[in-house]
Amino acid sequence: MGIKQENEITMKVNCGISELCKILEDKGFKVIDRFTMNDIFMIPDALKGKIKELTSREILKNAILIRDIEDQVKGNKSKKLTFKKKEFNKNGDILNQEAINCDIINIDEAVNFFQAIHYSKIMNIKESDIVYGKEDFEIAVKDIENGDNLIEVETVSNNDHIDTIEKLKNQIINLQIPIDTSNFFVKKAEIELDKILKK
Repeated sequence: MGIKQENEITMKVNCGISELCKILEDKGFKVIDRFTMNDIFMIPDALKGKIKELTSREILKNAILIRDIEDQVKGNKSKKLTFKKKEFNKNGDILNQEAINCDIINIDEAVNFFQAIHYSKIMNIKESDIVYGKEDFEIAVKDIENGDNLIEVETVSNNDHIDTIEKLKNQIINLQIPIDTSNFFVKKAEIELDKILKK
């Protein structure tokens, strides 16, 4: 089991993926990884009766993520269970977050297991990611299927230049790339779940 404690910022992209990739490459960034993710979100059955009374954030804080990742550069696949814990301030900014991961062998068996202990699938999010790097700074460009184009950048604990959220924000702003800087904490799962709840 692994625990990941880096914080991150996520922003919407104001252009197409190919245009953003060209901009990053023109700024000296190189592709260091490509992968796809298929995320299945499962929530306790006990929440299903209250789902219209809860916000997407309240629902997702109880969700288990069953994640299927295919790394197209390294040619390997991984499957894992993930539970995310996030601490928000009153503005919705993420102050702290932690992801607890456990490797698994079979996605379908994991879904069946959680259904047996009274969890239900609430949504599925698929995305394709291209990770760009320059020196010790990495940017993940995220193409969400039927969703928004996003970028995500994580803090690095052993790097004085990008070890806090504020430093990350400054680094990204200084790049002058076409992103929406009105929200540094776009939550893709909340956006997608909101679409489902409005139906």
